[in-house]
Amino acid sequence: MKYRNLLGTGTSVSNLALGAMGFGTETPEADAFAILDRFVEADGNLVDTANVYGGGASEEVIGRWFASRPADVTDRVVLATKARFGTGPDVNDVGLSRRNLDRALTASLRRLGREKVDLYQLHGWDALTPIEETLRYLDDAVRAGKVNYIGLSNFTGWQMQLALSTAKALGLQVPVTLQPQYSLVSREIEFEIVPAALHNNIALLPWSPLAAGFLSGKYQKGQTAASDTRAGAGSPMNGYIFGDLASKDRNWATLDAVRSIANKLGATPSQVAYSWVANRPGVTAPIMGAKTLTQLESNLAAADLLLDDESSKLLDDVSAPMPDEYPYGPFGVKQRLRYVDSSDQGIGELY
Repeated sequence: MKYRNLLGTGTSVSNLALGAMGFGTETPEADAFAILDRFVEADGNLVDTANVYGGGASEEVIGRWFASRPADVTDRVVLATKARFGTGPDVNDVGLSRRNLDRALTASLRRLGREKVDLYQLHGWDALTPIEETLRYLDDAVRAGKVNYIGLSNFTGWQMQLALSTAKALGLQVPVTLQPQYSLVSREIEFEIVPAALHNNIALLPWSPLAAGFLSGKYQKGQTAASDTRAGAGSPMNGYIFGDLASKDRNWATLDAVRSIANKLGATPSQVAYSWVANRPGVTAPIMGAKTLTQLESNLAAADLLLDDESSKLLDDVSAPMPDEYPYGPFGVKQRLRYVDSSDQGIGELY
């Protein structure tokens, strides 16, 4: 396992994070304990969960693991959790208000059996709560010793920039991470979010780097994903994998390239897909899901896999997103270019 600085902090994290979304639901507690043990044994240290995963079951499992292991093991873990989405029937059991975040953090700490979490993340944008209210609460939580760092998840580029600029203007704790969806078949964050993250020195922690398992190679062209999988019918993941014809063709071509590179390197498709994401600009650690210890063992090898230039270029080219003309396509891009001598660039083509 390699380590990278969590940008904007003095803390180092492993270049693969362990996602615990299925702990206590898809993954029984005994298996979750074995996965956590092996991840730490392999020098992994960043563990990510959320208060809504399994209705709190994921945090509870992690809490019991912490309680059952010696401090010299658990102290190595950089623990991250999140809040934003609904946890109960009340109208205020949701969102980024001071009231809900305070209750959510208190409940998360109780389930985790911890006095503080290392990284507390806003799980999504809240259009109803003023960002100042949210940031002031997070700053208070840091000052109270309940949180070390704060982060964001599922924010668009402008939402992230607003949060960062507001925190800096008010002299409050500034978010240091962003969790976006990012994979070889979901690269749209490269239009706005990645540039904004690079500009602000924000660490990206991508979720679903295997695109709901699509890039593991378990799906076959012409077949329908089983309903009980994360890409099955009715799943929000189904659309971007098995969506419109153009994206489907590009995604299957991408998977073919991943398989070809994996065969050449003696690796698995999952390892190739993880390595590609882990070494993209701005990425600190993709979040690695593992339902079983066998899956974890296989995926851990991706931490030390570095694709050669030829393989990286092939994947970059075959998976490149295809935006419309404006604002991200060729015409829109030209509106943002500037040259010292525009006559050399065919200025007439800009209009």
